[in-house]
Amino acid sequence: MSNKEIYKKTLVFSVRRLLVDFLGILLLVALCGAGFLILDKTTGKGLIGLGIGLVMGIIVLSLLSRFVSYVLKAGQIAMMTKGVTEGRLPDNVYEEGKAIVKRRFLTVAALFAATKVIKGIFNQIGRVITAVGNSIGGEAGGSVGSAISAVVQTIVSYLCDCCLGWVFFREGQNAAKATCEGAVLFFKHGKTFIKNMGRVFGMGLVSLLAIGGAFFGISYGIFLLIPNVFDTLAKEIVEAGVRLETEIPAVLSDPKTLMLICAAIIGVMIWSIIHSAFVRPFILTGVLRNYIMSGVNDVPAESDFAALDAKSRKFAKLHGELG
Repeated sequence: MSNKEIYKKTLVFSVRRLLVDFLGILLLVALCGAGFLILDKTTGKGLIGLGIGLVMGIIVLSLLSRFVSYVLKAGQIAMMTKGVTEGRLPDNVYEEGKAIVKRRFLTVAALFAATKVIKGIFNQIGRVITAVGNSIGGEAGGSVGSAISAVVQTIVSYLCDCCLGWVFFREGQNAAKATCEGAVLFFKHGKTFIKNMGRVFGMGLVSLLAIGGAFFGISYGIFLLIPNVFDTLAKEIVEAGVRLETEIPAVLSDPKTLMLICAAIIGVMIWSIIHSAFVRPFILTGVLRNYIMSGVNDVPAESDFAALDAKSRKFAKLHGELG
């Protein structure tokens, strides 16, 4: 099967993830609005109500993302892996993916914990590289360090998804051992993985400008129809600064600037959801194919773990526990 065919057949998971994420966003907006309106009318402290609603909404959104979306993503990756390694997918992809995740739920949960170790390895390496960038000094050094850190985090994100695919492929192995093999695969065939990063960042930037820009414009247009809300919000922020004896940045006391900031936040949030649901899986299909096939052709042996043992104490500890 081609990458395009696999992507199309597994798109059903993306649609469901999108529905779950938008449900979370709607609940977030509803809670923020309700908190603002209720406390504004009852106590005149709408900003506090907005903050309470925001905290509650973030908790709900995090729970949906952490559990429901993760299970859907696991099913999608399981089917992607099956398409890559077997060259075919069942007619009812969603039911098959759901059955695999249900059958291997403990394995998927174990991987969720094991990938923290993998993230720890790369964060260790990332901190060293970031420190080198920061050592340049000045704003340029800080910018270099921040850019490197963002790149490392993106690589870690894709690596964890690829490790999940490898765990599904290595059905006979326990999740922690298979995840360790996945990390070894990256270091052993790093060039195969890294060469995909240009496409990852390029498509990410294009989707940010197209999707994020579109929803920024739509949000700002809607906000222009309800200026009183932002007049009240700006007033609340200024009054809160007076009460707390804190200087409020000028941009937060200007209703029009608040509109721009809120529109930008909404644009980025919606971009993140749509990108994760539709654009990222398309990129991941190609990355996963290169990654999985490099392992199929050269499954890591025990001797291959030594190099990574030397690079990370966390990995060495986990590897030792498996042994």
